[in-house]
Amino acid sequence: MTRPDRTPVIAGIGLSDGPKAPHLDALGHQAQAMQRALADSGLSKDDIDGFGCAEAWIPGVPGVDLPETAEYLGLDPRWIEGTYTGGSAYEFQVQHAEAAIRTGMADTVLLTYGSDLLTRMGRSLGTGYGRKPVGGAAYEEPYGKTTVAAYAMAAQRHMYQYGTTAEQLASVAVAVREYAAHNPQAIYRKPLTVEDVLNSRMIADPLHLYDCCAITDGGGALIVTTEERARDLRQPYVSILGTAARQNHWNISQAPDVTTTAGVRSGQEAFARAGLTPDDVDMAMLYDSFTITVVLLLESLGFCKPGEGGPFAEAGNLRPGGRLPINTDGGGLSACHPGLRGIFLLIEAVRQLRGQAGEVQVPDCEVALAAGSGGWFSTIGVTILGKGR
Repeated sequence: MTRPDRTPVIAGIGLSDGPKAPHLDALGHQAQAMQRALADSGLSKDDIDGFGCAEAWIPGVPGVDLPETAEYLGLDPRWIEGTYTGGSAYEFQVQHAEAAIRTGMADTVLLTYGSDLLTRMGRSLGTGYGRKPVGGAAYEEPYGKTTVAAYAMAAQRHMYQYGTTAEQLASVAVAVREYAAHNPQAIYRKPLTVEDVLNSRMIADPLHLYDCCAITDGGGALIVTTEERARDLRQPYVSILGTAARQNHWNISQAPDVTTTAGVRSGQEAFARAGLTPDDVDMAMLYDSFTITVVLLLESLGFCKPGEGGPFAEAGNLRPGGRLPINTDGGGLSACHPGLRGIFLLIEAVRQLRGQAGEVQVPDCEVALAAGSGGWFSTIGVTILGKGR
């Protein structure tokens, strides 16, 4: 049952060092990000009574579980959340934290993520880690399916069905790189052209090196609390206007249609809850594991019609000053992708709505959307945020 005067808002954000931080392990990234989020908000650990973390299992990389992370961070939560849906996990978790605060199960929720993937493993581009396939993957991987190969298959089908071109996909990477140039923590900041993308090494046809996300270290934290509490805190709060999440498959062989995503339904639900439409969005943080991921999300979320995502990007709509600026921190393609990027989407959206994005600030930013994609565009979480006070 929803209690009165318990409107959830985001009151604090923090990033750990990156894109390569050999002095931090996964827990260290979370601790540093938490400390910075607390300092950002003016809260202390004693104020935190809810905790969420999506622990990613990366083959070959030692991991920790949720209770151990809470212990390491020195927390004493009465509500904990460990939903794991890959890259969309934190969009799912914000939705769950929102519900916990509305119902009084928690008053102030901390969500953290941290990974030292680059330091430990180096760049792999989703080409596999030598792990033994389990579940549905056992029927796919013997045929050579890797993460990048699955997305390449979706890109090939989109090209066949709609006439999407490699140049249009490359336009996504070029747009995101323009923002990365202004981010001192971005792993790639050198200007990029469509020709640079097309001339880079082919990874899985039609996806080239720069069509694929970087692999980095990094961590993030955000704090969700009540609007009433946030009014007394250090930063302008950001309102959670609408959330929704959907899964329509997990393994790529079970995808009902590789040219679209579950974002069609989660996007519609999130916009309905917010009382908004795609035309109301001033900037979007779209999961960019690969350039095709952005094209699929643009279409699924209603920013353009099916088949028009490629031309939309090629026309410059995603670039600074364009109709829909995206991934203004430089995205996973050029800035930060340590494994689960969903929390970074939310953090950058908050910066934009606070008006704290510096040289990449979107003018008059009132509404921002974060769309996380997990698995093989399998689980899509959508969070629509609005400017608070």
